[in-house]
Amino acid sequence: MYFVLVEQLFEMTENTFEEGRVLLIDKPLEWTSFDAIRKIRNLIKIKKVGHAGTLDPLATGLLIVCTGKFTKKINEYMAQEKEYTGTITLGAVTPTYDLESEPRDFKPVDTITEDWIQETTQKFTGEILQTPPIHSAIKQKGKPVYLMARKGVDVVLEPRKITIKEFEITSVEMPVISFRVVCTTGTYVRSLANDFGAALSCGGYLSQLRRTRIGNFKVEDAMTIDEFSKSITGG
Repeated sequence: MYFVLVEQLFEMTENTFEEGRVLLIDKPLEWTSFDAIRKIRNLIKIKKVGHAGTLDPLATGLLIVCTGKFTKKINEYMAQEKEYTGTITLGAVTPTYDLESEPRDFKPVDTITEDWIQETTQKFTGEILQTPPIHSAIKQKGKPVYLMARKGVDVVLEPRKITIKEFEITSVEMPVISFRVVCTTGTYVRSLANDFGAALSCGGYLSQLRRTRIGNFKVEDAMTIDEFSKSITGG
């Protein structure tokens, strides 16, 4: 397996990327995963570029990008466990389970103790059933369900088995709690935040998310989009 560090990019040509490389990219806030792919595609001048696992626009962190012949490895990387850090804001919910929509249904959180928060993580550790958000790219009848949800169409998604290997609360500054989670592929951290708030009877939504690891790949080894661009253009 060959992944690219910044200093290695200076020696690379279009043919090198066609042969196949794995790029570790630190996706910036408010970029879609496809925004990052499009930028890389334009920089390296080849069309065969893909990523191993979407990050929402309001999430940052590790995006594995495969080029050329290495796009065949995408499913292999997507199947590996993921690690995330982030924050959940308690006391309200949002339709998208994150800050892409406005918080509503506000409830007091003054009775929510840190012990209660810590104990509740146990309900979401191990193999559990999780219902994905209706504002997601899951397809029904060939169309992403978020398109139907935006039109007000009732969307019903079936719960799926996932595994939360680790769920750690790293700090509590009410109403915001910080967490670290290690999970299997197919996990929606937005749904975890929503379900966690429901279990505390006050509601909750994902207010920050960063993917820090996919399998053995770590975000510390990733390039920013600017670093990658400068490495290619020499700018």
